[in-house]
Amino acid sequence: MYTDFTDMTVWKLAMRYAVAIYKLTISLPKQEDYALTSQIRRSSLSISDNLAEGFGRETSKDKKHFYIMSRGSALETKNQLIYGREVGYFEIKETDELIKTQSQIHLELNKLIKSLK
Repeated sequence: MYTDFTDMTVWKLAMRYAVAIYKLTISLPKQEDYALTSQIRRSSLSISDNLAEGFGRETSKDKKHFYIMSRGSALETKNQLIYGREVGYFEIKETDELIKTQSQIHLELNKLIKSLK
């Protein structure tokens, strides 16, 4: 069992993912600062945020709720990556790599959620 949320493999992966998203969005146009840039950064960071918050909860039901929220944020970020690629902000290669990472996070979150049923 983990003694801290930072020990969780899925949290580590989610944090690396959020950092990668941050770096990806540095070069977005200024007009996206309060739109895609802000939204994709917040949703990607929300994955690890919700894992941390869920870890601190007492009951399995509470933990599960936050882990499900984390999964939702992972899917939201994937959608924003696809949008960014479709409008020409992101390269296919970079989004494909990040979507692979998102899929791995999604799989790990599903296992975590299932373990709490």
